[in-house]
Amino acid sequence: MYAYALFDTAIGRCGLAWGPRGVLGVQLPERSENATRTRLMRHCPNADEIEPPKQIARAIGDIAALLRGEKKSLRTISLDMARVPAFNARVYETARAIAPGMTRTYGEIARAIGDASAARAVGQALGRNPFAIVVPCHRVVGANSKLVGFSANGGIATKLKMLQIEGWRAQEQLLFEELI
Repeated sequence: MYAYALFDTAIGRCGLAWGPRGVLGVQLPERSENATRTRLMRHCPNADEIEPPKQIARAIGDIAALLRGEKKSLRTISLDMARVPAFNARVYETARAIAPGMTRTYGEIARAIGDASAARAVGQALGRNPFAIVVPCHRVVGANSKLVGFSANGGIATKLKMLQIEGWRAQEQLLFEELI
């Protein structure tokens, strides 16, 4: 059975779709609740809107808490990546390791998956990320911490807002990285 639920967060009404093997998709807020639902349904067109079971309700609660600024890890949320290309799955797993409030560049992700020349492909994979926030593509930035490449509604402004909620400070991170 495939299902979905919409839920309120500090940045607006989000959606989460799931199936027997885990989360199929997460949708950040669109201009309207109907638009959020429509975009979410791309991941599971035959899903029914239902009350989430305990494990999904916990995931929703953790997402909402993170978007309120709480230090929550979403790494325990099971993702169903059966429909995700293998390269994208490697990118998503690598991005999931980025802690809230921290960022990595597309090039760093490419090097971490073993292909230093794949920064552009990493960006394309993250642009197709069906698991927004659970796979924290908002934590992946351009060279020199430039905020680029965010396909969610609101674009770079939404990316910046999410990073700020998590406590990200570009200058502080650059100083920290210079020390290590």
